[in-house]
Amino acid sequence: MSDNYKPAELKPRLARRLGLFDATMIVMGGIIGSGIFMNPSVVARQVEPPFLIIGVWLAGGLVALVAAFIWAELAWRRPEVGGQYSYLREAFHPSVAFMYGWALLLVIQTGGMAAVAITFALYFLQLTRLPLSDSVVAALALGALTLINCLGVRFGSTVQSILMVLKILAILGLIACGLFLAAPHIAEARTASLTSRPLDFDYLTAIGAAMVPVLFAYGGWQTATFVAGEIREPGKNLPRSLIIGVTGVVVLYVAVNYVCIRVLGQQALALTTTPASDVMRRALGDWGARAIATGVAVSTLGFLSQGMLTAPRVYFAMARDGLFFRSVGQLHPKTLVPIIAIALQGVLAIIIAASGRYDQILNYVVSTDFIFFGLTACCIFVFRKRDNVADGKSGRAMTVPGHPLTTVLFVAVCWIVVINTIYKYPTNTLIGIGILLAGIPVYLFWRWRNQNG
Repeated sequence: MSDNYKPAELKPRLARRLGLFDATMIVMGGIIGSGIFMNPSVVARQVEPPFLIIGVWLAGGLVALVAAFIWAELAWRRPEVGGQYSYLREAFHPSVAFMYGWALLLVIQTGGMAAVAITFALYFLQLTRLPLSDSVVAALALGALTLINCLGVRFGSTVQSILMVLKILAILGLIACGLFLAAPHIAEARTASLTSRPLDFDYLTAIGAAMVPVLFAYGGWQTATFVAGEIREPGKNLPRSLIIGVTGVVVLYVAVNYVCIRVLGQQALALTTTPASDVMRRALGDWGARAIATGVAVSTLGFLSQGMLTAPRVYFAMARDGLFFRSVGQLHPKTLVPIIAIALQGVLAIIIAASGRYDQILNYVVSTDFIFFGLTACCIFVFRKRDNVADGKSGRAMTVPGHPLTTVLFVAVCWIVVINTIYKYPTNTLIGIGILLAGIPVYLFWRWRNQNG
């Protein structure tokens, strides 16, 4: 780490008001959005036999679980506000951390929230039929969540936990209806072999393509580390919440895919774009389809709530380090939350949602996000070398099972995803990388301003 780095002491401090349950709901809320209600059909178009569809989701869950253990060890070793931002700062250099925060603000978090807000608006308008545009509803939702999270981390977390519980209930309802109320699909007699496609290079490529939406669906575990400074006993509760939360999501995701295959069959699943609605329609008719549409709306709203709660803590940490506007690092004296950082996140997400350019941004969110996933996993090697593993910490050490092999494999998977997106979407990927590189002169400016201020 650079000798020039001197973290500023800010008063008042963030309040530790979140427990294990709150942290677990934040982990699960950061992963589960609207994707699980639609992505089963995307995977079914790439791979044919049902066992392989389930296998792809299990493989993606295994990658996510390895990531949970990696981030759990990082959280145990460095239980600091900012999470992934602080790991990169401590392991490499403040410039690397700034680049991550820069990308999070302009590409990763804000663009993703804008797209999910529009998804929420579409489902909300479908249910209510109000005479409003989707951009207006998206802006209202983002604005309301911004205000809620400005009222305090306890209040914001309570809303997030309620939405997360409702989201889990919607998924459990889908699973129960698929298992007990919907008639099972009758498999075609022709399926004597495991697959009608030869297991050649093209099919292996198709399996790789199927893994991409699966890995995206499992992403989001890392955002819980952003609020480490507001979790009670973060060295214990944050690692536990990561492992419990990711494991719970894997179980839910695999169960959803099983009931989709059971009720619809592989061919119908591959042809539909609304698998969850189709399952519920077969179980409960049109009422069931409307019920799951409500569940999707709640799920997207919960994802937005989680993003509004967590990401602003990174911008707060950047300001604390003297690498962003000083006002972004200020805490409200009563609620003890970074209200300027929260408002900044909300306003930018509203602007992108209203501009209609969010879909283009999402094409290069992926490559940028997975670059930093791989870099963050590499922090394990740096911290272990510095700490010499037995570093005198009290309590049992939280370690990654199978390290270094599992960590190296995870880093390889991350950067394979990056290479794949560069190959498939070269123009948009270059735009994303261009925005990322534009952060270099901005970082140099803030460092110069901090040294000469």
